[in-house]
Amino acid sequence: MADVQALKDRVFRAIDAHREEIVALGEDIRVHPELGFKEFRTSLKVAERFCSLGIDHTTGLGVTGVKGLLSGARSAATVAYMGELDSVLVREHPDADPATGAAHACGHNAQIANLIALAYGLVESGVMADLDGNIALIAVPAEEYVEVEYRMGLRAEGKLEFRLGALDDVQIAMMTHQATRTKPGRLSVGGPSNGCVVKQIRFEGVASHAGGAPHAGVNALRAAMLAMQAIDANRETFKDEDHIRVHPIITKGGELVNVIPADVRMETYVRGASVEAILAAAKKVDRSLKAGAMALGATAHISTLPGYLPRIVPEALVEVYKENAVALVGEEEWWEPSFGAGSTDMGDVSHLMPAIEAQAKGAAGTGHGADYQIVDPETAYITPAKAAAATLIDLLANGAERAQAILADFQPAMTKDAYLEFMRGLFQDVHWRAEEEA
Repeated sequence: MADVQALKDRVFRAIDAHREEIVALGEDIRVHPELGFKEFRTSLKVAERFCSLGIDHTTGLGVTGVKGLLSGARSAATVAYMGELDSVLVREHPDADPATGAAHACGHNAQIANLIALAYGLVESGVMADLDGNIALIAVPAEEYVEVEYRMGLRAEGKLEFRLGALDDVQIAMMTHQATRTKPGRLSVGGPSNGCVVKQIRFEGVASHAGGAPHAGVNALRAAMLAMQAIDANRETFKDEDHIRVHPIITKGGELVNVIPADVRMETYVRGASVEAILAAAKKVDRSLKAGAMALGATAHISTLPGYLPRIVPEALVEVYKENAVALVGEEEWWEPSFGAGSTDMGDVSHLMPAIEAQAKGAAGTGHGADYQIVDPETAYITPAKAAAATLIDLLANGAERAQAILADFQPAMTKDAYLEFMRGLFQDVHWRAEEEA
């Protein structure tokens, strides 16, 4: 049997040998943020590192994704480790791109540093020859669900769809998300989380002179305002255990101040802890949107788009990760996970296979806020790669026994075909005119 601790130590030494380079990469990506499906510079950085390490890889997955594959002595299982390429839109952030407003206010730059640190450790230590499974290293595009119209344009051009096959050969998946926790602890693993659907709304009214003839118009902005009030009125009907979150924004409020607004745009997520809760809340949101249109005699165009599924936590995989996290940072630096009200595409993956999204406290400030920053480079850039490497070794050493045991007991919430059918079924366009139900 392989000495797993010796294998882990070899990987740790290889990662440490590249510490300065790994930190520099994370910092370089931090000050060059890119929004989803536009991460061409960042994905090139990943591909360059894969090339330098001799890792066979594929580029252009989902426009900008990169997947490398490391082969073990045999293929008893394949585990993916992922890092996210994109940033968010926070124009007020001091490191925001002045042209796009993009900023790494969620720590995805550290995720790519983790991915590359893991690549260095696994390749330069030579441990793959001692493992009985494969490791896929995947740089994932566009986790942050922003610029919805741009995404839908890519979909209309046939550049995006749910199934690309990048995970078809993967049985278990892992990644690490940076946290801004103020309480003690350096490492953990994500608990259950909300999923969501996304809505794009256009209220169509009638333009007229706002001062001279407002009676001749139909005010689409007031229709949108009433719709938002109706959504707020429904909040007391949401059950606490469903963790419903609805947070609309108006992206276009009119054309000119002296013209009654005839074209008003909104976007919102409808989040919840279960698919059933999300769909029920989404119906209430649709009713509210129609109510705003009815009150003003406007038209509501409602497009529903699939977002992310709630995250499911596989306890057996968490146990393996926790063992290694505690061995690395100590019991006192582990914190127990709790429910997360945000949403992530790892929720989708968790419906298909055992998947965890570990947590590392390397940042401070407000997630998606202007004060977000990396304050502990070691915990942000280096430690997660070591914890992941140790977990991967435990899963795949000695016949990949621990991976096989996890897979034997795992029952997926959805098959791949069922997942695709469900997600495709969420697409819906409704054009509702007030006179139709007047």
